Amino acid sequence: MDIKQLSSFIDQFVEVEGSHPFGPDALVYKVRDKMFAILAKREGREYVTVKGAPEDNEVMCSQFSDITPGYHTNKKHWVTIYFNGDAEDGLVEDLCERSYRLVVSKLSKANRTQLGFD
Repeated sequence: MDIKQLSSFIDQFVEVEGSHPFGPDALVYKVRDKMFAILAKREGREYVTVKGAPEDNEVMCSQFSDITPGYHTNKKHWVTIYFNGDAEDGLVEDLCERSYRLVVSKLSKANRTQLGFD
């Protein structure tokens, strides 16, 4: 997996917007102005940083060497997943979708309804 492939996957989510608010090296995905994924490259390795439940994040960080506490984010609520490591592509996609759904679940009822949730 690489940034381009994951970006194509995320682009399929309802009403997502990708932008570069932190400069050209980090592609940030948001839903209704709430960030849920950051795709970037660090020390030659591509990665994605996603939001998750703190207890799930802790377990994943202990089970996978290529899943670490979120890089430049709240390390309790975010994890960074390095591509082509011990986390399979399907897991990376699943964690991106979970992050999206977690952020959507925190939106107002009106916003969730407009997005087709609730």
